[in-house]
Amino acid sequence: MRPSAPPTLPALPALGLALPLLLLLLPPAPRAAYRAPRFDPTWKSLDARPLPAWFDQAKFGIFVHWGVFSVPSFGSEWFWWYWQEKKIPMYVKFMEDNYRPDFKYEDFGPLFTARFFNASYWADVFQASGAKYTVLTSKHHEGFTLWGSKHSWNWNAVDVGPKRDLVKELEAAIRNRTDLRFGLYYSLFEWFHPLFLEDKSRSFHQQQFPVSKTLPELYELVNKYQPEVLWSDGDGDAPDDYWNSTVFLAWLYNQSPVRDTVVTNDRWGLGTICKHGGYYTCSDRYHPGHLLPHKWENCMTIDKFSWGYRRDARLSDYLTIEELVKELVETVSCGGNLLMNIGPTYDGTIPVIFEERLRQMGTWLKVNGEAIYETYPWRSQSDVTPDVWYTSKPKQKLVYAIYLKWPTSRHLFLGQPIATPGATEEYRSKTHVCTHLDQRLK
Repeated sequence: MRPSAPPTLPALPALGLALPLLLLLLPPAPRAAYRAPRFDPTWKSLDARPLPAWFDQAKFGIFVHWGVFSVPSFGSEWFWWYWQEKKIPMYVKFMEDNYRPDFKYEDFGPLFTARFFNASYWADVFQASGAKYTVLTSKHHEGFTLWGSKHSWNWNAVDVGPKRDLVKELEAAIRNRTDLRFGLYYSLFEWFHPLFLEDKSRSFHQQQFPVSKTLPELYELVNKYQPEVLWSDGDGDAPDDYWNSTVFLAWLYNQSPVRDTVVTNDRWGLGTICKHGGYYTCSDRYHPGHLLPHKWENCMTIDKFSWGYRRDARLSDYLTIEELVKELVETVSCGGNLLMNIGPTYDGTIPVIFEERLRQMGTWLKVNGEAIYETYPWRSQSDVTPDVWYTSKPKQKLVYAIYLKWPTSRHLFLGQPIATPGATEEYRSKTHVCTHLDQRLK
């Protein structure tokens, strides 16, 4: 499609096992063929847009936090803010112990080399994980863009550091080598951009920053890379009308090259989170544990304490594959998607522990993916028996019981399914694991 012009700016089988049960279920009402209407720049109109079906079917994605913060790789991806603004002692001491007194955060830019970044290898790892979409931080709150933004002079990956368009390289590899959907994260605000700080000082009654920086970059990203997930973040405590969010989203849904397939989240200005947008994130690591009436996503990290890579992390700081599988199963059972984050290094490598977790998840999904992908929540999300969660495929009249621990009694009791003599039967999966489980139930 041609870019369109923006409007005028004002384990592993033993870790968790899926047991399918064949039940008589009422099929859902048939869905009408999707015909995209024209959406007005109001939340009432935008929120009425049906979420493209692929997103709910995907269930599992990979988040990638990568930027200049990957150079100090200490404490958090919020390093600059904690060091310069909050002056947290551990960050101040880190700089005093390791860098010259006049060292500025901007000096980290040339050190962000991406020397060993191999987009094809990243794509292959993501494919092996079983994920169906990926979201890359095109720009975090530090303002450094991973593409050659025309609106971020000398603070982007083409002018400084790698001297490469990292967004383009990954986008091409994902689309040429995998079946994943490509998505981009974008921070609306920047901590220390002078135009944003000036707007903030005037209580956001002027819009110098969004008009000259945020909105031009958003239109550029969509037209140039055509992301099918646009993951907005960082409102800087400014309302959505300051960001002109509804006008941008109306263009995205009506005129952009991804208007029919793009999905968006709920972070488009102060007060929009968990209220407006294509799907809800509500908070970082959001995990309600029960069914919600609106599609949602659990964005979470393998590293328990940081989204970016940390050199000071310990082994115990990383979630185990057992914990990650549990997170995936519980999230999907309650109608959500899991967006699992990794943090690459400044030179473009995926740390081994992240790669291991991704490949382990892929191994589990090869056996049990039937109970995850393209499923729907069942009438009960969990069972009276601990660590048992349900998903379903109504059209096939299938319910999946996924249990996360081997029963110590060697017998699995399911309290939620109600069998109907002559109508309910145990279904033997093509996988040896599920067949073995059926035999246990007998």
